[in-house]
Amino acid sequence: MGVPAFFRWLSRKYPSIIVHCVEEKGKECNGVRIPVDTTKPNPNEVEFDNLYLDMNGIIHPCTHPEDKPAPKNEDEMMVAIFEYIDRLFNIVRPRRVLYMAIDGVAPRAKMNQQRSRRFRASKEGVELVDEKQRMREEIIQRGGYLPPEEIKERFDSNCITPGTEFMDNLAHCLRYYVAERLSNDPGWKNVVVFLSDASVPGEGEHKIMDFIRRQRAQPNHDPNTHHCLCGADADLIMLGLATHEPNFTIIREEFKPNKPRPCSLCGQTGHEMKDCQGVAREKQGQHDEFADTMPVSEQEFIFIRLCVLREYLERELTMASLPFPFDFERSVDDWVFMCFFVGNDFLPHLPSLEIREGAIDRLVNIYKDVVHKTGGYLTQNGYVNLERVEMIMQAVGVAEDNIFKKRKEDEENFRRRNKEKRKRMKVEQQGPAYLTTGQFAPQALGRRDVPEPIQNARHQAYDMRMNPREQNNKSSSGANESQDRRAPKRKAEDSDSDPEPEDNVRLWEDGWKQRYYKNKFDVDVTDSDFRKKVVQSYVEGLCWVLRYYYQGCASWKWYFPFHYAPFASDFKDIKEMFTEFEKDTMPFKPLEQLMSVFPAASGNFLPPTWRNLMVSPESSIIDFYPDDFAIDLNGKKYAWQGVALLPFVDERRLRAALAEVYPDLTPEEARRNSLGSDVLFVGKSHPLYDFIHELYRDECNKGTVVPPELCFGIQGLLNLDNNPVLPDKPVKSPIPTLRDISQSTAVSVKFKDPEFAVGYVFKAVLLPGAKIPTKVLKPGDWERGNRGPWRPQLGFNPNRQQAHLDQSGFRALGHSLNRNQQGGGQYSNTPPPGTYHQGSYRPQHAGGHRGFQHSRPNPQLGASQPYQQPQFSRHQQQPPQYSGGGHGWNRVVQSQPSAYQQNANRDRGGPRHAGYQQPHDHWQDRQDDRRGNRGQPQQGYGSSRSYPPPPPSRRWN
Repeated sequence: MGVPAFFRWLSRKYPSIIVHCVEEKGKECNGVRIPVDTTKPNPNEVEFDNLYLDMNGIIHPCTHPEDKPAPKNEDEMMVAIFEYIDRLFNIVRPRRVLYMAIDGVAPRAKMNQQRSRRFRASKEGVELVDEKQRMREEIIQRGGYLPPEEIKERFDSNCITPGTEFMDNLAHCLRYYVAERLSNDPGWKNVVVFLSDASVPGEGEHKIMDFIRRQRAQPNHDPNTHHCLCGADADLIMLGLATHEPNFTIIREEFKPNKPRPCSLCGQTGHEMKDCQGVAREKQGQHDEFADTMPVSEQEFIFIRLCVLREYLERELTMASLPFPFDFERSVDDWVFMCFFVGNDFLPHLPSLEIREGAIDRLVNIYKDVVHKTGGYLTQNGYVNLERVEMIMQAVGVAEDNIFKKRKEDEENFRRRNKEKRKRMKVEQQGPAYLTTGQFAPQALGRRDVPEPIQNARHQAYDMRMNPREQNNKSSSGANESQDRRAPKRKAEDSDSDPEPEDNVRLWEDGWKQRYYKNKFDVDVTDSDFRKKVVQSYVEGLCWVLRYYYQGCASWKWYFPFHYAPFASDFKDIKEMFTEFEKDTMPFKPLEQLMSVFPAASGNFLPPTWRNLMVSPESSIIDFYPDDFAIDLNGKKYAWQGVALLPFVDERRLRAALAEVYPDLTPEEARRNSLGSDVLFVGKSHPLYDFIHELYRDECNKGTVVPPELCFGIQGLLNLDNNPVLPDKPVKSPIPTLRDISQSTAVSVKFKDPEFAVGYVFKAVLLPGAKIPTKVLKPGDWERGNRGPWRPQLGFNPNRQQAHLDQSGFRALGHSLNRNQQGGGQYSNTPPPGTYHQGSYRPQHAGGHRGFQHSRPNPQLGASQPYQQPQFSRHQQQPPQYSGGGHGWNRVVQSQPSAYQQNANRDRGGPRHAGYQQPHDHWQDRQDDRRGNRGQPQQGYGSSRSYPPPPPSRRWN
């Protein structure tokens, strides 16, 4: 879902939901790559059951990556997709299901956004080519150097749309890929693979959600199934919450801002195309042998734990003293619904609600204030209570005027801070006006040389005081003279770097509603009937979107027929504005969708006669395909944030025009224009394998129910595939660089989700038997419980053991950290804490120090002399044995009983070991001389003071 900045806001507000993936890499031995053994336990210390792939989030970065060279041809793109799926499989390691869903024909409500994206991509591509040509000519005229322009065909990403030859080839390649992995990879042998390609109608993520919803409604479903969904869209978070599954995790690429991109003209990094100067590239290596080896950092992945997000939401949404019972699951549904107001793929966001301005927090606060008046929740199982929603909207509408004024104030403050920042950076780049010399001069970090001493400190101080004043006087006088000569002009640093777009609405000034409707809808604000029509369409959209998330597509034909949203204050008397959607609607066919969303520049993906309807002046639908169109920035700064003012496609006119060209389709084009079904794959070792193989032997032509006991409780209907993968049969590779499968051990069959009666409502509740995962967040009453320090959970495992150092580790610290110190390093006197009883370390007791020597610096000898641990006779008192626990010095005393007892006895005049003479501490004498304490009694551990003794001054070797 297109919710800009939603994930950034979510991860900053709820940081514990993020867990970085632990990925095991493959190895190479003698030039042979050894793959990762995915049959081993997951290194992330969690076992996932089902992995769902929203394939469009994989196809786009593999076909036209932004941070590395693009694939040279379609075959390389397919191999890149295979490697991406392999990598995800290695990280997640699903044990039951792998579901791959490619976007099929979308509902009509989604097509408007798809149409806007594709028209923008085509327009920006043409503008980029023109801009590159213009800048290339300018740089060459100035004498700059640019590498020769490569003549290669530009990859049109619009081909990643259902109905194109590219998507048909992708489905064919994925069938080969699944058969190859099931036949050869042991990690796949017990996994059921579902492939829902572009011929199956529906968006990829919603096909996945429909599968989960229908399986949850089956009696054999495991309520503790651990789901993992891969995708970068923000709506996946809301979709995951809408399932009410307790174990739901999302995996996505970690976003790293400001990644360097090569210049489109010279191919060098470090600048953008608009700043290119045409400087020759520096040699990479002595003979430029590393010219084509551009370093590419591998993209890392993160997990988003929705069970932790549920913990956060439970704390935030829990309300006391409600006039009705509090139900956390219902409040989660309301939170998901309120997120729709800040933006989604089907409706424009309300003008007063921007996620960067804390719109969701504002809605939640209003919700908690108003819920006592509403008498209940906003939603239930995907159905909206409009009377209660109106109360929320009216509360937002009251604050709209202040929101717009605050937004303008924040923008001006941001612009002012940027201007001041540019001024500071300019001053810093110029450097200081005067630098002193001698030992007062600044020294570079890491330099070992000694600065030369100053000869006359008074003269040096005078120069340091006077020189900056003279420099400042010169600069200020020069600035005043130049300002007098050029009074009419503004300084460069006083002007903004980018011109601000013109905003005719001016929401921060009085009369904003009149200007908004006049500029955006070309109607007067007094036209209440039109405003009511816009609000009614928006209310229908809210009901459609929520139903889409919780029950599936309510109507394939409905869409929001305006480019802009109404104000929150316009939501009045909306209770009766919506009744029900049209029943039994059908999706478009793939080629019909291409005609609805493609610009004329992408017509080469269509049959010739269909393409002619886009460009011919005699075409009855030529107005659907404008060559140029306006982009309304709508108060934003960048074009990609604006609104593309494209005409809406009239379905009746489109179908009437296409009826004349349908007979021109070839059999291959007619096949691509038909709707398909999901395909199920299993390997030879799977329990369902023999059952499916028997269906092909018996040539069963009717739908067969999947036995749930053979497939992890999964149910559905099986039908024979027209082009199946069969056991012991060869599978030809569609990619020349990959070998054929000589004898497949996999089998494929068509799969259809379980059917339900018309009007059936999927319950948005936790299923019976579902176990809530262990809490991750720190309890609010932890300190009051007096339960010791809180240990945050790292990763998925709540029982992860802490890492501990053994004796060798402490010896390494003592030896490696004693640089530049005669008596030991920074940590050389630090004993292991008492908590190391939990690990393999045990503190040494009396008689247990055999072969373990301590050293103590002796000023008389000038070096550290080893001494043996004193042995206690049986008549002498043994030191106390350590029993665990303790804080501060007490813990040190307990972990070092022998040394402590020896020092205590020595200071009390107690027994000393025969043959050991205590060295005289000259350093202590010098300290006493400085303090004037010579001859005074010293208070140490032998005195009557009650504070615990300091740690002994000895090293741990």
